[in-house]
Amino acid sequence: CFLLQQIQGTIFPAPNFNPIMDAQMLGGALQGISCEKDVLIDILTQRCNSQRLMIAEAYRDMYGRDLVTDLKENLSHHFKEVMVGLMYPPASYDAHELWHALKGVDTEEKCLIDILASRSNMEIFQMKEAYLMQYNNDLQQDIDSETSGHFRDTLMNLAQGTRMEGYADPSAAAQDAMILWEACQQKTGEHKNMLQMILCNKSYQQLWMVFQEFQNISGQDIVDAINECYDGYFQELLVAIVLCVRDKPSYFAYRLYNAIHDFGFHNKTVIRILIARSEIDLMNIRQRYKERYGKSLFHDIKHFASGHYESALLAICAGDTEDY
Repeated sequence: CFLLQQIQGTIFPAPNFNPIMDAQMLGGALQGISCEKDVLIDILTQRCNSQRLMIAEAYRDMYGRDLVTDLKENLSHHFKEVMVGLMYPPASYDAHELWHALKGVDTEEKCLIDILASRSNMEIFQMKEAYLMQYNNDLQQDIDSETSGHFRDTLMNLAQGTRMEGYADPSAAAQDAMILWEACQQKTGEHKNMLQMILCNKSYQQLWMVFQEFQNISGQDIVDAINECYDGYFQELLVAIVLCVRDKPSYFAYRLYNAIHDFGFHNKTVIRILIARSEIDLMNIRQRYKERYGKSLFHDIKHFASGHYESALLAICAGDTEDY
């Protein structure tokens, strides 16, 4: 039952792609008396990220100006966030989101959890490089100074990007499960530390087996055990790691559902997940969302968003009408 399904995004490279023509169209749309937002949506949501970067290059050659700056100047509110967000390479977008989550007025813990609990070693490595280049700061140092306690320790561990990959040792799984179970009984600092060490450093394949063993030993699901024993952002982060190990698309479907329904549409979260997962597994996230919540993601976005902002989100969410 491990990753048998084809992982699929909703945005693909456009066929017959012509960056010069796209740049011209965008230039016309942005320079008109009133900005033609539909043209921006039609082009930028229907090209993959690497194509958008080529369009930005053609745009600079053609007009001597920066496309992102022009988008920022002509657009506003959440619509602007979506269109500008689409223009970042994935690692830069993660870095951008982390920087704002760490350096904003209040630390946005949920954003830190979403990103660091779900990214691969390679993605974490690239995001740290982008963070250093964009903000001249070290991501780990910023996490260290802006968060605290076991939550911080766990984030710091994830930000190292040193999780084992592909390795699984059935004989060690029962042992790890025992350690996790003890950690849920004892709750000392040392136990919390061992708990996060296992969840942050063992491979997904290994953890898959550890969670099975945990169920056998304790008669309880690991998520329920963590929820019972711990609280606060430490608990939320541990649960996020477990959910990502089990099924990343389900984790993001759950996060989107909460962002849409619990917070009266938490725009930042919805935008971030749709953009970040658009070329990875947004198609799978949509399927999980529908299976789990009965309504489609498309339906829920339509219900809560409006105007060009809604159109842009729906275009990224994509899909065939028969899904809805």
